[in-house]
Amino acid sequence: MKKRNFWLITALMTGALLGVFVMQLYYINEAYQLKSQLFAQEVKQVLHAVANKIQKRNVYFHVNKKDSEARQKRKSELRKLYMDLAEVQGNYKANVQLRKLKRQKEIEAEVVKNDNLIQNSYLRATIISEAEYRSLSAPTAQTGNSPLRIGLVGNIDKDGNLISGGFFPTLGSPDRKSIQYTSDNLPDTIRYLVYHPQTLQPLTISLPKVPDDLRRRFEREDNAARKTYEEALAKFNSDSANTAYNNQAIVEDVVNELQHKNLALADRLPAIEVIDNYLKAELINHNIPLQYNFMVTPDAKDSVVYMKTANNVASFLPANTFHAKVFSNDMTRDPGRLYISFPNKNTLIMTNMWATLASSAALLLVLVFIFSYTLYAILRQKKISEMKTDFINNMTHEFKTPVATIMIASEALRDTEVQEDRNRVNRLAGIIYDENVRLGNHIERVLSIARLEKNELNLERKPVDLNELITAVIDSMQLQLQKKNALVNLSLEASNAVVTGDELHLSNVLYNLVDNANKYSAGAPEISIRTAHAGKNLLVEIADKGIGMTKEQTKRIFDQFYRVPTGNLHDVKGFGLGLNYVQDIVKQMNGTIKVQSEKDKGTGFTILFNTHKNS
Repeated sequence: MKKRNFWLITALMTGALLGVFVMQLYYINEAYQLKSQLFAQEVKQVLHAVANKIQKRNVYFHVNKKDSEARQKRKSELRKLYMDLAEVQGNYKANVQLRKLKRQKEIEAEVVKNDNLIQNSYLRATIISEAEYRSLSAPTAQTGNSPLRIGLVGNIDKDGNLISGGFFPTLGSPDRKSIQYTSDNLPDTIRYLVYHPQTLQPLTISLPKVPDDLRRRFEREDNAARKTYEEALAKFNSDSANTAYNNQAIVEDVVNELQHKNLALADRLPAIEVIDNYLKAELINHNIPLQYNFMVTPDAKDSVVYMKTANNVASFLPANTFHAKVFSNDMTRDPGRLYISFPNKNTLIMTNMWATLASSAALLLVLVFIFSYTLYAILRQKKISEMKTDFINNMTHEFKTPVATIMIASEALRDTEVQEDRNRVNRLAGIIYDENVRLGNHIERVLSIARLEKNELNLERKPVDLNELITAVIDSMQLQLQKKNALVNLSLEASNAVVTGDELHLSNVLYNLVDNANKYSAGAPEISIRTAHAGKNLLVEIADKGIGMTKEQTKRIFDQFYRVPTGNLHDVKGFGLGLNYVQDIVKQMNGTIKVQSEKDKGTGFTILFNTHKNS
């Protein structure tokens, strides 16, 4: 890919990502504004509901007050009326009793007067009962069977001598009893048995207990008293009706009191605890579980009637504060204003937006990841492409040298003079063989890397003594090491350096690491090889004092086709496959490899083989 195309794609992807990011911010801001508006509407509904409750409570308070006053007044008036009624009833009953006693006396006087008159006019006047009167008036009295008998009536002294009297006819019934009458038990009609003073003939006289004129006078007096009593009762009922509830009057009194212009705002408001309870209840009903501050102020004055806040007036910031009139229908007086502030308003709104924020953040993260991974993949592919190009160039160069050498040697063998020289033929044949081996090694290395990538490399699993293998590898590399005057220090401290693995590939690992230490040294190489035990692990260290690497280069040396720039060392050749091959083989052997390097101070490789897993 051309560099211009790469930067064009990067710019387009960056612009698209920024566009999506800006759009997400825009929609999040719109969602926040919408949530804020909904929150403001909910709070306004809360304030209006609280204001309505305060107004209703104010009216209810005044109505109850007037109603209580009316009740007390009515109670007092009824008490007075009842006392008056009791007095009227008592007077009426007392008058009835007085009239009754007076009438009894008058009746007794009239009865006594009539009795005296009869006693003076007739002989032996005796009051008889109604039954006796009927017996005297019955037909038996006409046929000679009269109940009258001759009897002695007179006065006897203490010695039993008759002083006065004589024989008179008497009621001779043996069952007759002497009946004594009083004014209380006088019958309506009083019956007398009398005797004519001349003929001594018995007679019966009937007199009414109450004469007609007296009875009519009594009736007049009773009617007058009853009329007076009924008039008093009628007046009581009228007064009682006037003391009943007059709801219209109460409402008019309440309206007049509520419209009183000089009534202060504080006198129309309930206690601050009541307002606080109203706010709490309404906020819970509208699902607003936030801490709040509130205050009540006059609408036209810069003062505070009530305030409840955790901080101070500065906590009522415009962005977090909402307000409404308390007495919105009051046109003649200051309606007052209720303020409520939510210091944590944004917390609730952001909590309600968590789904939107989470989805937007997740989308942006996915897009950023895709964008980053795409750029990473493009750059990686670009580097791999460059490394592959370098690999092809190096491989071509590496293959070209032995091929050219073989071609020159083959042409020399075709010369008849050379053919006659047996030594030269043997030398040229050896050159051709060595170059073929070298070419075959290059090809085998490339094929081994390919098989490792496809997991097609079959490794042998048998015990290998690394101390012996290291010694054999160093012996086989003596010519290369001597060519650069390399100094190799062996510290094979591990007493038991046996691991399970493939001897050929393990030797290739050691060969690559020693060869790199030999090649990447500016002067005479100094190579140290050490084996030791580290717990259950077998440690192998290969270190040099060569040109070293930077930290960035150290991170990439195990990448395929990567070759560390050698600066002025132009004689260093390779495919960039060696260390990648080393890492893969070590992993196949259940080991790990690490590198430590410092620029111009050297490089050290540490391999750990788990002898427990390899056993």
